[in-house]
Amino acid sequence: MYFHYYGQLLHQQNMMQDFVRTGTYYAAVIENRSDFLGRVVVDVGAGSGILSLFAAQAGAKHVYAIEASEMAEYAKKLIAGNPSLNERITVIKGKVEEVELPVKADILISEPMGTLLVNERMLESYVIARDRFLVPNGKMFPGVGRIHMAPFSDEYLYMEIANKAIFWQQQSYFGVDLTPLQRSAYEGYFSQPVVDAFDPRLLVAPAISHVINFTLIKEEDLYEIEIPLKFTSSVSTRIHGLACWFDVLFNGSTVPRWLTTAPGAPTTHWYQLRCVLSQPLYVMPGQEITGHLRLVSHKAQSYTIYLILSATVGDMLQTSSGKLDLKEPYYRMSQPQAYSLAQDQQPTQLLQTQDILTQSVDQDGSVPVQQPSPNSGAELHSL
Repeated sequence: MYFHYYGQLLHQQNMMQDFVRTGTYYAAVIENRSDFLGRVVVDVGAGSGILSLFAAQAGAKHVYAIEASEMAEYAKKLIAGNPSLNERITVIKGKVEEVELPVKADILISEPMGTLLVNERMLESYVIARDRFLVPNGKMFPGVGRIHMAPFSDEYLYMEIANKAIFWQQQSYFGVDLTPLQRSAYEGYFSQPVVDAFDPRLLVAPAISHVINFTLIKEEDLYEIEIPLKFTSSVSTRIHGLACWFDVLFNGSTVPRWLTTAPGAPTTHWYQLRCVLSQPLYVMPGQEITGHLRLVSHKAQSYTIYLILSATVGDMLQTSSGKLDLKEPYYRMSQPQAYSLAQDQQPTQLLQTQDILTQSVDQDGSVPVQQPSPNSGAELHSL
């Protein structure tokens, strides 16, 4: 099913028409020609072959485009239709875990990101390709990914999800009492992560980030990801869950470039993701919110999400938890609604982990970041 989906041109078109995505990849490659000129490149999960063509435009000596789905045939046709580049590109139909290449690669290029960065579990294939094909100290485009998280308040969304289960409150639906299934339906709707573009003013605390360094991480470290959560509320409100987005770094020698899916930034086909809790939490300004986000991989090329958030009001400890399936999201593609700012809250205050210096990755694999201001409450966890 996974390879069938990406073997269809309409899905490739959807991704290619994401100008933020495709334009950022193009800029990252062309602005860093020195990384590609005369080098051997492997395109992992090549799809239509568009990234292979970009690499060839940048002067790659040869590009091996590996694609497991039927899209490989379309990639061959597209590449053959670009005669100035096609002699330097070889399309190989197969899985990166199984194919053999005649030479090692100087650089890997891929678009392995799914919703919440890790959905579809292609990052594992990207890491396997690194271990099988990349020369020591070779480059990866992208080389680093970050998952950003912050609690949010959105009464509209919460009521929208809760009200879906009203149907099951009927005690005489054509003479049938539906109420025995009401609780199951309610829980089912809250088990769906929400994928949409939301207003960053819905965030109620500065975001924290979890770093995944693709050049160093082991494949097995992606099977289960545990992220501790700690925030400081900026406002008095009800928290309805955790908002998440991601970005990736193309650490080029000439121009390092980030591709972001942050709220408030130009929208991508990934949008953002929100885990909505069935039981909201009440918080006051300056109050600490703790918990953890646990992602456990499963065989459907995705993850089960376990979320716990806690906050103490006076002497009362509030805890809310949820179990969600990243494979079965609620696609809510409406544009962000206009929300008024809460008190003196400014949207830029809650997205400070986006303000990162695009420098080289350090030798130890860490990502140099601009230190958050003392009152930002931002934290960075590395994997």
